Order: sequence, then C-alpha cells, then structure tokens
Amino acid sequence: MKSISRYFLLALLFIAPQQGWSQEDYQQEIKQLKEQRELVETEERDALKNELEAINQQLEEGEITAEEAKTRKAAVAEKRALNIEDRKSIIDNKIALLERNKGAVTPEEGDANIWEDGVEVTVNIGDETWEPFDSKKYPKYDRRTFSNFIIAFGLNNAIPEGGNLNDSPYSAWRSRYFELGWAWRTRVFSHSNFMRFHYGFSFTFNGLRNNSNLYYTTDENNQVVREVFPVNLDKSKLRTDNFIIPLHLEFGPTKKTVTETRVRYSIKRQLRIGLGGYGGVNMGTRQKLKYRVDGNRIKEKSANIFDSNQFVYGLSGWIGVGCVQFNVRYDLQTILKNTEVLEKNILFGVRFEI
Repeated sequence: MKSISRYFLLALLFIAPQQGWSQEDYQQEIKQLKEQRELVETEERDALKNELEAINQQLEEGEITAEEAKTRKAAVAEKRALNIEDRKSIIDNKIALLERNKGAVTPEEGDANIWEDGVEVTVNIGDETWEPFDSKKYPKYDRRTFSNFIIAFGLNNAIPEGGNLNDSPYSAWRSRYFELGWAWRTRVFSHSNFMRFHYGFSFTFNGLRNNSNLYYTTDENNQVVREVFPVNLDKSKLRTDNFIIPLHLEFGPTKKTVTETRVRYSIKRQLRIGLGGYGGVNMGTRQKLKYRVDGNRIKEKSANIFDSNQFVYGLSGWIGVGCVQFNVRYDLQTILKNTEVLEKNILFGVRFEI
C-alpha cells in the first residue's frame, strides 16, 4: 500500500504540470534561457567597467594610493570572472532540468518536489535576481555636515585710526572678550575633506578697560569724547555686545578610514586653518564706572547713550589642532561713529569646538 501511494504521488507530480506546459512553451523557455546566457558576459563586463571607473576616480582624487587601486582592480576582476562562470552554470542547470523533464517543472513554480520513502526533497530553481553595480552606493561616504558648540575667550583691544596697538588707550591685559555660538562645517567636495565650509552664529561680548583715569562722555555738540574723570576711577569699562554670523573656509589634512562599504573622515588631532569674515548687528553699547566719594563706593552704568555703529563686520581666522584653535578677529567698522577718535576693535584668543 505504501509503494502504491508513493508511485501515485510521483505520477501526480510530473503529470499535473505537463497539462499546463506544452511542448512549444518549454521549448520557448529554453530559448529564452539560452539568450540570457549569451548576455551574461556582456552584463558582467559592463559592471566591471563601472567598478574600474569608480576606482580610477578615487585614485585621481587622491583618496586611495596606486597600490590600493591595483589591489581593488584585481579583486573586482576576479569577482566578475567568477560571476560569469556561476551565472552560466545556473542557466545551464535550468536548461538541463527542463530538457530532462520535458518542461514538467515550470520556472513560475520555482521548486521541484520529489518524494522518497515518505520524505519530501525540495530543489530550488527560482530565477536569479541580478542587480547591476552602482558606483554611487559603494562605498558609502561619511556625512558631509557636522555641527559643534563654540566657546571662545581672550584679549580684546582697539586700534586708533592711523595708529597701532601701541597707541591704544586701553589696558592690554584687563580688556577681554567672550563668545558663545553654534557652528556647522560642510565638506566642499563629496569625496574629499581637505576644504570645509564653516558657518553659524555667535554672541560676542567685547570689553575695553581704559588706562589712566579716562572715561567717555559727550560734549556740547553731542560728540563722544574721552576725558579725565574728576575723581580717581577704580574701573572704567566700555562694553559692546554683538550678534554675528561667521563665514569661513577651513583647510587642513584629514585622517581617512576606508573599508569595502564606507569612507570616514576625522579631523581629530589634525591641523586646521580657517579664513573668512563675519557680519552682524550691535545689540548694545554700555559704559561702567566705579569710584569712591567720601568713602562711599559708587557704580554708574549707562547703556546705549553713545552713537555706536549698528552693523558690525570684519575679518577673522584661526589656526589650531583638533577642537582647539588660536583665534583672531578684526572689525572693519569703528566702535563709535560720532567721536573725536575713531577706533576699530581687535581681539586675540582661544576658540573651542565642543
């Protein structure tokens, strides 16, 4: 009874499909498979050509060495040769299976099922999925834009028009600045990180401490002048608060990591040079005085009583290693407009990207 059942099932397996698969149908399928076989070598050679062009482009842009390019070319050539051999073998096996069973096993069904001693054995003959090589997918490059919190501080001063820092009336060590901001850097070239576009926004607070006993006031013509205060000053400070938008190009080497699937860039512990400028607005100018009269301490604060420039702009740059740089900034506009002495702000400090 068991033997009868086994032969009955085998008969159903091979007879039933033949009812919907004519001699003409399976001969047409064999013809199509042979046509596919003839295209295998062309497809693989085209894919190899694309891969070699991608490797040559990386070599020209300096992303890989000549030795690395040679190794990669040999690897992709070997891969494509094996692909040709394997794909042709798969098609040959499909043709042999159809010819042996006279078309009884259809490609649409995908599996040929055979029963032996009550155990079903499945042979997969489904169509192969072929995806052409896409040089834009591999390797996957690092994202182009990163962002960091910016904090900077250092020495602030002013250069009189027609003079230099030696002519400055401000204290060299007690005049300081502080900056807080956010910055983005974007790789200019898609496959190189040597040049980056640096941009963002910052709030800057620039303080100028007068030497001697000088302070700012206005005369009868409403012009800002610097005069000697009638009593000894403990502190005489002019502060300007600005909102600026820095724009720079940053240059420097990059540590590059390349694998088969990705490319990563790192500027950690690498030299960085930034050159550019900035523009923005003045948010306020104020003067702070401290002095004593008859033993009493007096503090005077006056905000926005001077005719300061509303718009600020200038040149700036930095040089450093990794996230720490030495920073320089020079205003091209004067601090105050209607004044007897025109001065332009300059600062030197340390800049951190966190």
